[in-house]
Amino acid sequence: MRVALSGWFGDRPETGSGQYLRYLVAALAEHMPASQFMVLTPTSPVAEVVCAPNVEFVVVPGKKTNLGKVWWEQVILPRAARQLGVDVLHVPYWAPPLYAALPTVVTVHDLIPLLLKPYRGGALVRLYTAFVRATSPRATLLLTDSAASRRDIVAHLHVSPDRVQTVYLAVDKTYTDLSGFPQFDRSVLEPLGVQPGYVLYLGGFDVRKNVHGVCTAFAHVAQTVPEAHLVIAGKPPAVDSEFAPDPRRLAREAGIPEARVQFVDCVPESAKPALYRGARAFIFPSLYEGFGLPPLEALACGTPVVGSNTSSLPEVVGDAGVLVDPADVTGMADALMRLLTDDAFHAELRQRALRQAARFAWQTTARETYAAYEKVLNRAAV
Repeated sequence: MRVALSGWFGDRPETGSGQYLRYLVAALAEHMPASQFMVLTPTSPVAEVVCAPNVEFVVVPGKKTNLGKVWWEQVILPRAARQLGVDVLHVPYWAPPLYAALPTVVTVHDLIPLLLKPYRGGALVRLYTAFVRATSPRATLLLTDSAASRRDIVAHLHVSPDRVQTVYLAVDKTYTDLSGFPQFDRSVLEPLGVQPGYVLYLGGFDVRKNVHGVCTAFAHVAQTVPEAHLVIAGKPPAVDSEFAPDPRRLAREAGIPEARVQFVDCVPESAKPALYRGARAFIFPSLYEGFGLPPLEALACGTPVVGSNTSSLPEVVGDAGVLVDPADVTGMADALMRLLTDDAFHAELRQRALRQAARFAWQTTARETYAAYEKVLNRAAV
């Protein structure tokens, strides 16, 4: 089989869509060696995304502008795929072409711009969202990252349930390989100024992530568990706003003593596994997630999660954490305090974390995605 994938985010490896493209193509290439995968990009990728004999990167020139993106997705990409004679076109993010003239698979990670008002953006963003919403039923098959997102897609995009398939994501093997690494890796964490026994938040700072809840819950913990401290990791927003509140302000307003919270602004990808492994607990009370990679990364490192009982997070976390209503800061605080003080409870959740994380693997993602390619080919042949 010859498969073309849209590589629009091939030069954005730091984004979720860029990471999905990289890991998916690598897994497809490894586990389906008899097939050919062509990644079509408007510009050359900034780095070698995947190096494999059955993967080829093809530059199909396009302009990296808002209007240029739409033209490339709707006209240039499907036309190039047809000219290259591929069997299936896969757009690994929410941008289904209106006319592709070949079997097309589209991955819709979530419907955040449609469902959450703060994310609807300006007129151009709303117009783009309306357009891809209208074109979604034209895709042969839609893939999504969770059963929760699948329900949203069926309900809001008016796509038949038999044309929407859940394929879970996974994490890189650097998170799952615990052999030879200490739980607290001083060589990595001490240069970051991090000391043992911390509660970790690592992620974005837009309002959906509920960092306000993180800080409010930990403020309660700080009053009861004197040795506890909070590490908030990630680059803070350039401008403190209602949409992206500055976590340093949130921590002050919650009343967390300055000595009990630490901000690690820049975390190299290579340091993230150690940061997860060294944490006593990971807190992630997001209001909405299409999947939720940070909690899965934490679980893969054996770190229990305190998270939300909403959207996809129960599917990801399972019984390997404590799930509460994201507005229930008392429940979050109680869960954190128990994980910090009850060694037996922590040890049990640590074992559950490793078992739960083992359910997710890029090999499985690749095989189920390839089965989706075969399905759309069979449909086209009927």
